[in-house]
Amino acid sequence: MVLCAISGEAPEQPVASRKSGNVFERRLIEAYISENGTDPVNGEELSVDDLIDLKQSRLVKPRPPTLTSIPALLSSFQNEWDALVLETFQLKQQLAETRQELSTALYYNDSAQRVIARLQKERDEARDALSRVSVTAAPNGASHTNGDAMQVDGQELPDEIVAKVEDTQQKLMATRRKRPVPEDWATGDAIASYDIKATADTQFTGAKSLAVDETGDFFLCGDSDGAVGIYDLKQAAFTTRSNLGAGAVLHGAWAKDKPVVATSSGAVVVTQEGTVQAKFQQHAGPATAVAVHPSNDLLASAGIDKSYVLYDLQQTKVLTQVFSDYELTTIAFHPDGHLLAAGTSDGSTLLYDIKTSQLAHTFAASAAAPVSGLSFSENGTWLASSTQGQSAVTIYDLRKLNVLKTLDVGTAVTGVSWDYTGQFLAACGPGGVVVSQYSKSTKAWSEPLRKAIGAVDVKWGANAKSLVALTGEGAVSVFGA
Repeated sequence: MVLCAISGEAPEQPVASRKSGNVFERRLIEAYISENGTDPVNGEELSVDDLIDLKQSRLVKPRPPTLTSIPALLSSFQNEWDALVLETFQLKQQLAETRQELSTALYYNDSAQRVIARLQKERDEARDALSRVSVTAAPNGASHTNGDAMQVDGQELPDEIVAKVEDTQQKLMATRRKRPVPEDWATGDAIASYDIKATADTQFTGAKSLAVDETGDFFLCGDSDGAVGIYDLKQAAFTTRSNLGAGAVLHGAWAKDKPVVATSSGAVVVTQEGTVQAKFQQHAGPATAVAVHPSNDLLASAGIDKSYVLYDLQQTKVLTQVFSDYELTTIAFHPDGHLLAAGTSDGSTLLYDIKTSQLAHTFAASAAAPVSGLSFSENGTWLASSTQGQSAVTIYDLRKLNVLKTLDVGTAVTGVSWDYTGQFLAACGPGGVVVSQYSKSTKAWSEPLRKAIGAVDVKWGANAKSLVALTGEGAVSVFGA
């Protein structure tokens, strides 16, 4: 005998639910549906049309009783019993849901307390480490302490710096969308014909990155012994070599005509024509990357001490230091200068608002490995990210804050670089150099260039007429038509 799932009694008019397959008394389930609109067993949406009549031996029912007879009283008792059963069933469901919500709330509360305790411990450790670190600025090569030995984490930026960021953002945003592709810019067909046209040995061991100046003619790279070199694309030779004596050079950037490098000793060094102009020692550990603000007056560095530091290059001083939950491996400014992207050791990408030093958004990790490269497209809406050991390049859409495209370049990616027009994305790794092209008219991606030359970093030359790659053997290879 089949019993009703609500009352536990044999139904007089049995029906079955299409959603859960359970049998119910028709009057009970219809009453429940009219109040809740769901299946009382699994909670799925249910209507009267989803009920299936079941056949059974026909029962002979007495005539409708009157309220003056014993059968009438029994019928009244039956109705009250049905209502009581429905209410009891709902109370049981609500009790089970409340218990589950309470269990979840207790779990989140316990997790939050653990996270707070860990963050407080890390904050105290970072402050203790920073208290033993001084910031030095060395004009004309003379090292001295600027008297600001410790910076408060998350310190607000001065009003004049905020105004400079806002002014730069407004000027650049106003011209970006109206800016056409330069007439002499390289095309996809031209890039497809690129081959190696020059090679120069850096004589460096352990060089990890390239940095190109705003002219597109000078490329900066460093050595594991602390030496830096500048490659002149037009002369196809190294024009400047100098040793900073600050540990291995891990990353570089250009502040107009001044090379800036991050070193394994934690020092961030600004040079000009081989002479040290300023030296900052703010990170409690190696500085992994540097980036220059579009105004060329601000500098940012990232470190394994889980922080990024913002510097004023005009005053050669530290502005603020902002801590995160993870070691930072790479860093890049948005083309408008109002956002700062930082790659972490766990594979996620953090977006910070420069003016408030607040975390604006986190792009979740695509793989549990350090971010190896970040590059904003010049249109200001896309961000390309690569992860160490992975062959995929992830392109994020900053307008919708989601993944726009994932490109598999067929080799573990160590560096990515957009060209000025945002049409061409170069990626490199031990398996070769690959250029992907986006066509705005067809909204499709293609691959005009693939060269089987292992590289650790790649950058575009002037007008995308050349592509410069730094190989794992310490050589600079120039691709061109």
